[in-house]
Amino acid sequence: MVLNVSPLTLGTSGLGRDTEPGSSEEAAAVDTALDLLASTHAFIDTSNNYAAGRSEAILGLAIAAVGPDAASRIISKVDADLDTGVFDRDRVLRSFDETTTRLGVDRLALVHLHDPYGVTFDEAMGRAGAVEALLELRESGRVAAIGVAAGPVPLMARYVGTGVFDAVLIHNRFTVVDSSAAPVFEDARERGMTVFNAAPFGAGILVTGPREGAMYAYRPAPPDLQEWVSRLERVCAAHGVSLPAVALHFSLRSPLVDSTVVGVSSPHRRAQLDELAATPIPDGVWDELAALGPAPSPVDDSEYA
Repeated sequence: MVLNVSPLTLGTSGLGRDTEPGSSEEAAAVDTALDLLASTHAFIDTSNNYAAGRSEAILGLAIAAVGPDAASRIISKVDADLDTGVFDRDRVLRSFDETTTRLGVDRLALVHLHDPYGVTFDEAMGRAGAVEALLELRESGRVAAIGVAAGPVPLMARYVGTGVFDAVLIHNRFTVVDSSAAPVFEDARERGMTVFNAAPFGAGILVTGPREGAMYAYRPAPPDLQEWVSRLERVCAAHGVSLPAVALHFSLRSPLVDSTVVGVSSPHRRAQLDELAATPIPDGVWDELAALGPAPSPVDDSEYA
């Protein structure tokens, strides 16, 4: 099942973090959510545990303000119990109920199995496992499609290979720095799945550029990666485009990706993202990027192999 997505999906992992109900900070977060809903982008991505549930709560307030039709644009994820780590069938159903209660909706277009690291693949796929609950939700019509969202490529390859999911989301593994997710995305496309590529900026260095404290995939960027990104920056400068624009368009132009997921923290950031998406990238950039050779990615998924 291929969803009717747009090139960009707006992420909300930090929306409402540390806000209190009724506070001015909450009101500002709701304004951000309203801006996201007023955008031209098809979907807004959240999760049960984003900002300890506040992301969904803020989106629920925004949906209530603009009308129930907005709910059709929300993608969420079921998560393990934060206190116990339990991630079985019953937990998935509770997670989904928590999500729909916060959002004020009865059904969702897409729900992902999110970061299933605390259970084995066999446990998740087995009797009374997390995936059993997702299949029940889809069969009941409470969700139109189910997906799996995480990072490690070997693990994601196994989930995609089951053929039971409608969508896949992988983060930090399909960027100008690391394209290790490409074979999984290829498999997913052949299966008719919708492919979401998250974190095209590597959660840091592809926006900030090489500097002290620069991060890639939530880890400090090592010196060899910093040097490689410096060379890429020089390529970008020679063609009059920014590093973030090239990083974003690497994903947007790929035939393997249906939608690129980018976190947005404010209306200003959403406007900046739209500007980057509208930036034309000269063809010569891609030729020179290829000539740089593979980047020294710090991502190591070997424990999941």
